[in-house]
Amino acid sequence: MKKILFLTGTRADFGKIKSLISILEQQSEFEVFVFVTGMHLQEQYGYTLIEIERCNFKNVFTFENHTHETTMDLTLAKTIEGLSGYCKTISPDMIVVHGDRVETLAGGIVGSLNNILVAHIEGGEVSGTVDELIRHSVSKLSHIHFVSNKQAAKRLIQMGEIKESVFTIGSPDLDIMFSDQLPDLITVKEYYKIDFENYAIVMFHPVTTEIKEMQKYAENFVSSLLQDNHNYIVIFPNNDLGSQFIIEAYERLKENQRFRIFPSLRFEYFLTLLKNSQFIIGNSSAGIREAPYYGIPIINIGTRQQNRAVHADIINTNYSEEGIMESLAVIDSHKVQNVEDDFGKGNSNVLFLECLQKEDIWLLNHQKQFRDLSN
Repeated sequence: MKKILFLTGTRADFGKIKSLISILEQQSEFEVFVFVTGMHLQEQYGYTLIEIERCNFKNVFTFENHTHETTMDLTLAKTIEGLSGYCKTISPDMIVVHGDRVETLAGGIVGSLNNILVAHIEGGEVSGTVDELIRHSVSKLSHIHFVSNKQAAKRLIQMGEIKESVFTIGSPDLDIMFSDQLPDLITVKEYYKIDFENYAIVMFHPVTTEIKEMQKYAENFVSSLLQDNHNYIVIFPNNDLGSQFIIEAYERLKENQRFRIFPSLRFEYFLTLLKNSQFIIGNSSAGIREAPYYGIPIINIGTRQQNRAVHADIINTNYSEEGIMESLAVIDSHKVQNVEDDFGKGNSNVLFLECLQKEDIWLLNHQKQFRDLSN
């Protein structure tokens, strides 16, 4: 029996790996463990450990790695310490990490330095911020790559990864997006006491490389929303450096009847709300990845999603009030085309399982080789 350890630090990465965990839990040849840390354990961000507990996974371990006083490097160090100790307890055969968070980097470091196979979900993508540095660093620490599309696979091979270690399975959140497990809109609105008939979604995150300007950016954003006339469902940012500026700016929205503010939303409930929204505004990857699949208009603000795989009909604007207001003025007449299969077809979990069931993947050399393109 192979022991597979999944690491999750945010509501976003859990949405990406949930279907992968679930399908392995059903297989007798795998024993699954989930290491929960980061935002999941912070009450300010909705204490989303509750969402993981609702899944009834067999082996869930929690480790608190973050306070608002710590910087990303100290959070990384603390996560490494906690994860290393847990790995010594359970001796996993593989650590599965997702994306570009510091927790992800901790998983890559602990696995590669302890002779444990590291599998990275959605490597090979670009964004242009410090997240991209982390994502590529994790790729170099990882032995196996489960990527979302051919472009990402090509970048990893360009980075010297061997073709035999790269598997294109699509983006795993699509497994849930197009499943029959999503609640209906009436159920979601009743659960969260949302009485808007029509609404847009706000998701705005800090950009750590622009920390000196984030307070002003947040104030501009909120001022623009207050001048607009749409109803909004506002979701707290992630817990990166600068998130407090955004949360403090949202205080100005609390007494306004056009806004409902939430620290977090259940992933399936969020997808239902997104699917039925007028548009999404902010700088979340949900606007780049999920929204186009539902044909939802997007206003993307600033640089956080710069260089990501984007679609031409996304409205991009800068952080100024003027730029944001100009985008809001045209959003109601803006139409988008539903995306077909840029990031898979909603069967990532099946493709993931098939890969792990093949003997070849377990025979990959723990001592990585750099493969020149000429080879």
